[in-house]
Amino acid sequence: MSGKEAVVYVVRCGQEIRCAKVYKEPEKRAFRQAVQYTQGRNVKNSRRARAMEKGTRYGRQELEQAWQNAEVTALQRLAAAGVRVPTPYNFLDGVLLMELVTDAEGNAAPRLNDLTLTPEQAREFHGRLIREVVRMLCAGIVHGDLSEYNVLVDSGGPVIIDLPQAVDAAGNIGAGAMLERDVDNLTSYFGRFAADLRTTDYGKEIWALFESGKLAPDSVLTGRFKRVEKPVDVRDVMREIDDVKKEEAARQLYKLSLER
Repeated sequence: MSGKEAVVYVVRCGQEIRCAKVYKEPEKRAFRQAVQYTQGRNVKNSRRARAMEKGTRYGRQELEQAWQNAEVTALQRLAAAGVRVPTPYNFLDGVLLMELVTDAEGNAAPRLNDLTLTPEQAREFHGRLIREVVRMLCAGIVHGDLSEYNVLVDSGGPVIIDLPQAVDAAGNIGAGAMLERDVDNLTSYFGRFAADLRTTDYGKEIWALFESGKLAPDSVLTGRFKRVEKPVDVRDVMREIDDVKKEEAARQLYKLSLER
């Protein structure tokens, strides 16, 4: 089966049946490595970091490797946190070997998008996935592209897949907006089957708890969020803009000094 960034195969591994995800070449992918996803991913090797920033051939290769490694790292962290994701077994030369998620008959599990749900099933799956989003965030990860197309349903319920674009919740400035979009995607989908879900606002509630340091895997959620609206201090905003401009100017000067 072909997706936005990879082709997935069912493979035999000894006596086991597993799944092999073969990443497509960057120019053949529909999903691009936009800076909003890679921001906050640390690269310890300074040479690699400079090459990736400059966009050299070596840098592009390293960026691609980092993009693929991000999924393996995310799967390992999320599995340790109790999130329902496929178990990763090995990763080599752009191929990720992992657990094949199956239905009760042992066939490849269907995507959530392929199912027709009753209102009761929609509410149950929505609640379970919202809880998974919370567990992910408590582990420091936001999926970044979560929807009915990135969720499989096995005999035990929803399983979250496709994580190369996963972002660091604390290190990425756009993480809050991405989390809200992930939750909104889920709410919009399940709202087709249970209209009452459309009025919920879990995304903003979850992120507000996270920012305040109060979010836990078992946090009680209401699906409601009271927005605090107050006049904007224009001077503060302008100061923030000036600071960003100064930081960018300093960064450009540093780049020039390296090139010389």
